[in-house]
Amino acid sequence: MVIARRPLLTATAAATLLAALWFVPSANATDEPGSRSGPATTTVAGDTAAGPRLADTGTGVDTTPYLIGGMTFLGIGAAFVTHSARRADSP
Repeated sequence: MVIARRPLLTATAAATLLAALWFVPSANATDEPGSRSGPATTTVAGDTAAGPRLADTGTGVDTTPYLIGGMTFLGIGAAFVTHSARRADSP
C-alpha cells in the first residue's frame, strides 16, 4: 500500500494548528455588573438592563479595511484552489 505523505503531512500540520489555537484565550467583550475582574464600572441611574452588556468600543469604527483584506485573502485562496485543480487535471 502506497502512503501519500504530503496530504498526511498537511493534515497533521492542520490538526496541530487547531490544537494550539484551542488554548488561545478568547476575548470577552461583555461588562457584567458586579464583576471584580476588570476596572471599576459605574452604573447610570436609568440603566435597568439586567445581565451582561457589550463593552463600549467607541463609535465610528471603520471596518472597510478589514472587509477588503478579507475579500482579498478569500480571492487568493480561491485562485490557489482553482490553480491546483486545473494543474491536477492536466497531463
